[in-house]
Amino acid sequence: MADKFIILGENIHATRVFRSNGKRIVKTDEGSEAVSYIDTGGNQKLMNIPDWFKGTQPYQQGQIKHFLIAMTNLISEDEEVQLEGEQYIQNAVDRQIKAGADYVDINVDEVHYDLEIQKKCMASTVEVAQKVSSVPISIDSSNSDIIESGLKAYQSNGVPPIINSVAFERPEVFEMALSYDANVIAMATSETGMPEDEGDRIENAKNILDKLVQMGFSLDEIYLDAIVFPISVNSQYGNHYFDAVRKIRDEYGSQLHIGMGLSNVSFGMPMRKLINQAFIYLALESGIDAGLIDPIQIKLEEVYKIDTASEKIGLAIDMLIGKDEFCIKYLQAYRDGRLQ
Repeated sequence: MADKFIILGENIHATRVFRSNGKRIVKTDEGSEAVSYIDTGGNQKLMNIPDWFKGTQPYQQGQIKHFLIAMTNLISEDEEVQLEGEQYIQNAVDRQIKAGADYVDINVDEVHYDLEIQKKCMASTVEVAQKVSSVPISIDSSNSDIIESGLKAYQSNGVPPIINSVAFERPEVFEMALSYDANVIAMATSETGMPEDEGDRIENAKNILDKLVQMGFSLDEIYLDAIVFPISVNSQYGNHYFDAVRKIRDEYGSQLHIGMGLSNVSFGMPMRKLINQAFIYLALESGIDAGLIDPIQIKLEEVYKIDTASEKIGLAIDMLIGKDEFCIKYLQAYRDGRLQ
């Protein structure tokens, strides 16, 4: 296993949701709704849920997109509203860092359909995060214009940001990374799409790594995303990933960072934390040294000490290495209450 695991804290995303009937949503003295949180000083703070959000579909479905609200607050003309958003985001940044994040990943893609608003929210969120962050920012978007707005706002002070991510279907981002002296998350995808198996991942990884090295990037400036798919879709997806990581690590050595988006493996499954912990354990054995995870939810010290002899961990591992087709044994154990 790697001596040092690099954590990209992934929580500050516009997609994140609290249930409207959950404990984080409270009524204020004035009778309105607010998101409750504890600040760094141990005090309860509130971020009001604005009227405009109450007209959205997520709200009607009982979902409170709290970072979406905070990010939008940052570009409000009302200074009090701006401050609510700023304090909420800075508190989240502080919690990610205290939990062990080496980068803070920021994604605003779902904040609005309007590109100009997305760009403003990215720039404002990066600026606000950097005021309290002791670690660099990971600028995360599926849109290159949004990435560039974050890069423009980023104050490096000699410490580069990381772009999440570069891929062959977005050639303009390669040059952008060079121009802004950024590290990169490189996707093991091709110009035509996602990898099918271990062989595709290895070929795609070689192609994108060769391009980046030819452009002048050193291997330690590159974080390879070897692409994790949900185990519920195909029982061999775990093996495809683990085998590819082993061979890429053998080929490129310890300088290259490998890992990235890891929680995709548990998508659609119950007891996701259990699956994620087991997957990270197996991925560490295969050679990853970095990951896009929420360090508040996934504790690496727990992963390192995982009890592989326990029934629930054994079931998760068997599922992840292709010994439980269609996840039948795992799902039966869940229904029987044996995974608690």
